[in-house]
Amino acid sequence: MSNIIIIDEQDYSEILQRTVALIEEARVSVAHHVSATVSNTYWEIGKLLYEKKLESKHGSQVVKRLSVDLKQRYPKMGVSPRQLWNMKSFYVRYKDSDEKLLRSVALLPWSQNLLILSKDLSDENTLFYADESRLKGWNRDLLLNAIKLRMHETHQPTQIDNNFEASLPATQAMYANEVFRSGYNLGFLGVTEPILELELEQRLVEKIKLFLLELGKGFTYIGNQHTLEYNGKESRVDMLFFHRGLRCLVAIDLKIGKFIPEYAGKMNYYLSLLDRIERQEGENPSIGIILCAEKDHLDVELALEGITKPIGVADYQLIIPKEELQKTITAEIQSYEDEKAVKNSTGQDEANPENNE
Repeated sequence: MSNIIIIDEQDYSEILQRTVALIEEARVSVAHHVSATVSNTYWEIGKLLYEKKLESKHGSQVVKRLSVDLKQRYPKMGVSPRQLWNMKSFYVRYKDSDEKLLRSVALLPWSQNLLILSKDLSDENTLFYADESRLKGWNRDLLLNAIKLRMHETHQPTQIDNNFEASLPATQAMYANEVFRSGYNLGFLGVTEPILELELEQRLVEKIKLFLLELGKGFTYIGNQHTLEYNGKESRVDMLFFHRGLRCLVAIDLKIGKFIPEYAGKMNYYLSLLDRIERQEGENPSIGIILCAEKDHLDVELALEGITKPIGVADYQLIIPKEELQKTITAEIQSYEDEKAVKNSTGQDEANPENNE
């Protein structure tokens, strides 16, 4: 009993009043910043519990009482004793972290923050998963699977190969850099040998849902070989999308080989056409992505120098991992055997018409 913290009514009243004040401040925040507001509120509540030196063993009665009183005021808000302790853990975990990490985790939904907390990750790995989750729109299940796959171990930081900062307003350029990556994994196409650009495009179209997931959150597919008619001439964009967050058209030009400077000029022309004949009122300038098998950072930098249209260059990985490749081959063999069996069966039936009587 001597370990139980005894707190007088005045101190408890202060804890309750300050917690209520924090929640009330959060309630008047703009809905667009819900995640950041919630995290900040939970941070401040956790800080308060930490400063009052409340521990799960010795301060449990205080936290239970606090939970009951808060539930009466905010019946729809998650303020169970367990959640209040989670708030304290959240504060303790990040109170000595740098500002960049704090900003990243503050933008995550609370359920994802609790998941990351439970995995005891380093600051570097926490930042990786927080950024990836936010940029790719992962839900809690996708985040869990990414952590289980230890994706931070295979992630390779890459250079930025675009001219967004020079061709877009600062805010949109920052957002565009978050949306578009420098490389994409197209292993889901099951490609195991060289293919033509049109075949690559067709495979992407056939699996457009998977391609959209790889691109990230916010993309809407418009079409492939999208025709642009102007001045009596026709041009075709390999693939055309619209990004809701960026409020702009996104043209993707597919190349099966290495990036060459001429591709930038061609994309610049496509973007000029899109902005002139298809961009609608209220939309931002169209963005172009050249998706190629290989790129050289210096070549890209020189090719984009002086171009005022926003263009990015990304490479892709076509060959799928060994384990997935084995599954693909096994499935193809099985499919072939099944087709062969059906053909043989059909041939026998045709040769023996009495079998069909």
